[in-house]
Amino acid sequence: MKLINAIIKPFKLDDVREALAEVGVDGLTVSEVKGFGRQKGHTELYRGAEYQVDFLPKIKLEIAAHNENVDEIIEAISKAAQTGKIGDGKIFVYDLQQVVRIRTGEMDAEAI
Repeated sequence: MKLINAIIKPFKLDDVREALAEVGVDGLTVSEVKGFGRQKGHTELYRGAEYQVDFLPKIKLEIAAHNENVDEIIEAISKAAQTGKIGDGKIFVYDLQQVVRIRTGEMDAEAI
């Protein structure tokens, strides 16, 4: 089992959600986060004063998946989230040691 974390641009959330539904993803967790990478933020004007915005709004997706589904999930996210511009995001894949469905007590692959 794997945990897939994807950081994407906020306006791409609907596209990514639809792409994930097409590859059979039943559930995911979405969080509004802030951060920066190579994009390094940007400058904005407020009441005539210019200021630096270091942390940009992003969306973080968390998806628990079976090992055999990971590649198609990564491909779906990559294609749907890509704009070709800096700041499109990153995908991280972690090993999941254990999963428990609280309601039923199901464990691991059955709990996903």
